[in-house]
Amino acid sequence: MSGQPPVDKRPVVLAVDDNQDNLELLTQILDLLGCECVGAVDGYAAISAAVDRHPDLIVLDICLPDIDGMEVVKRVQENPDIRHIPIVAVTALAKAEDRARILQAGCVEYLSKPFNIKDLETVIRQHLNSSQKLLIEF
Repeated sequence: MSGQPPVDKRPVVLAVDDNQDNLELLTQILDLLGCECVGAVDGYAAISAAVDRHPDLIVLDICLPDIDGMEVVKRVQENPDIRHIPIVAVTALAKAEDRARILQAGCVEYLSKPFNIKDLETVIRQHLNSSQKLLIEF
């Protein structure tokens, strides 16, 4: 026995990407980090999942098939029950003006695809570190 209390709750992260391979990769990374991953493949599903699950963090693709990630950010911010959830953009939009626009819209971080797994880990840990403990180190 290590004497450590059992982990009560894994942090919940909503991963949103319309590409199934990207979503699966995010799910695997989040699982390795000790997070519970909730997946969504479009903007409407993302908003619904955020309202239903109140995740600790949202990892959001900006280019989505129905409403884009910018609209998802706007709708999350307009909802008083979920507007406190930090949103990290992970997107193929890689120009400096895209980054500025995405951060100005309300995302707390921005990573361009293809992202470095270590960078994603750092961002996730940064935004979950105060009240949540991730289970392993890479």
